[in-house]
Amino acid sequence: MERPDAPADEPVTTLFTWKVVPGREHEFEDWLRGINAAAARFPGHQGVTWLRPSGEGRHYHAVLRFSSADQLTDWLRSDERAAWTRRVEGIAAEAADRAHTTGLETWFSLPHTAVRPPPRWKMSLVSFCAVYPCVLLFNVLFAAELAPWPVALRALVLPMVMAPLLTYAIMPLLSQLLRRWLYPNLG
Repeated sequence: MERPDAPADEPVTTLFTWKVVPGREHEFEDWLRGINAAAARFPGHQGVTWLRPSGEGRHYHAVLRFSSADQLTDWLRSDERAAWTRRVEGIAAEAADRAHTTGLETWFSLPHTAVRPPPRWKMSLVSFCAVYPCVLLFNVLFAAELAPWPVALRALVLPMVMAPLLTYAIMPLLSQLLRRWLYPNLG
């Protein structure tokens, strides 16, 4: 596998999908515990989240996070991971395609569309255009009321409001509104 298309020094998240042979789910779960422990000892590992199938599904999904693309690549190419992958043969098969995201790219994904993220300068500019008006509005509306609060609490309120607002409302809307500029090859 080639190195994920991401700067070497930024955190990276990768999605793996495994299709488990019917009746071998318990063996696969044992394997999960082992490979999770092995990955956790690897430099740069920041955690893994497993999404188990519901109902009669046989697809398990792993969201794996590493400190950098280089460290992820080192894990993926390691002899230890290769040994763990051989152990699961006959129990489950990994899907060929893996999805990778870094940093702001998750804000710039389009629903039901697989595209390369826009250039970083475009992502930074759109992020600034989203954040600045929100911070300005927040300060106009709430700065006076929050002034008597301790600085640690005042500093906590803005990110608690901004993170969900940006993630669920503003950035998806801006990604759609600026779609032609962000993704000129989509037409």
